[in-house]
Amino acid sequence: MKKKLWAPLLLAIAMLAVTACGSNSSDNSKKSESGASPSASPTTSASASPAAADGKKYKIAISQIVEHPSLDATREGFLAALKDNGIVEGSNLEVDYNNAQGDQTNNLSIGQKLASEKLDLILAIATPSAQAVVKNVKDTPVVFAAVTDPLDAKIVSNLDKPGGNVSGASDTNPAAVTQLMDFIASDFSNVKTVGVVINEGESNAVVMTKMAEEALSAHGIKLVKAPVSNTSEVKQAAESLVGRVDAFYITLDNTVVEGVDTIIKVANDNKIPFFSSDRDTVEKGAFATVGFKYYDHGYQAGLMAVDVLKNGKNIGDLKVMMQEKLDLILNLKAAEAQGITVTDDMKSKVQDQENDIIQ
Repeated sequence: MKKKLWAPLLLAIAMLAVTACGSNSSDNSKKSESGASPSASPTTSASASPAAADGKKYKIAISQIVEHPSLDATREGFLAALKDNGIVEGSNLEVDYNNAQGDQTNNLSIGQKLASEKLDLILAIATPSAQAVVKNVKDTPVVFAAVTDPLDAKIVSNLDKPGGNVSGASDTNPAAVTQLMDFIASDFSNVKTVGVVINEGESNAVVMTKMAEEALSAHGIKLVKAPVSNTSEVKQAAESLVGRVDAFYITLDNTVVEGVDTIIKVANDNKIPFFSSDRDTVEKGAFATVGFKYYDHGYQAGLMAVDVLKNGKNIGDLKVMMQEKLDLILNLKAAEAQGITVTDDMKSKVQDQENDIIQ
């Protein structure tokens, strides 16, 4: 009789122990994956551990027009934002990376290819890539980044509520161009003409050049264009401006930025101040820009993708983001190479001097 009573009791105790062990194991698993407790802030990678543990897998594609530091940093920032929110390449994320190598035929082929694939989301980096993807992909959510003017490029028709399957982050703020031209006018009194190497086949380059021309004109400074159709022509175009202009300027022109090393050499050899539209080019050897880090820009676009992939947001309901935090960025080594005397007044215009004055 006692044996019959003890048997069910022992079975119940055993079942309770198994249940307790299973619960503790699950909690520990969550902490191990996230590196923190499950109660961490939802904007950190810690919050993403439940999603990483739920078995859901994602497949995205990336279309990038060409490899250069700004676009590469955009891609890295984008993937970092996904990772910080539990969507990790090699774990629960598969990435199909496509680079057009600056070739428009390749670019269009990539857009057509991605239209036929089953994907959770597409990232299009740079205006030409976004145009090709948007033209071909009608159902998959598309996030764009490193696009100068998504309205002019006909990527979206409304910045606040794009609609359809597309939205993203613009890598320009008209104020950045104006502020840089104002800096040239105020701190370089000897500059009366500014030369710009430009591929007029890139709508983003045309838009930014027009902005610069208008801003310079307000100061009585003339802008001179040296057109190119491919990267191999950049060096010759820069050389053609020597003796005709007092400073160089380039926009977020993918064709030109890919060949920017040749402009830096021409600028250094001829002691011509060189101004660019992106931080990465300043880090390479241009003297100054008004801008931001492209890694942060890509991260911003990545958070939009997280909203779509994890939070179920409709990409067409997300407003197009713009870079709001701008700063003057100076490269002191480039200044020396280009014969520029960097004054205390110039330095005082840099808000974050620790990070934005490059020694």
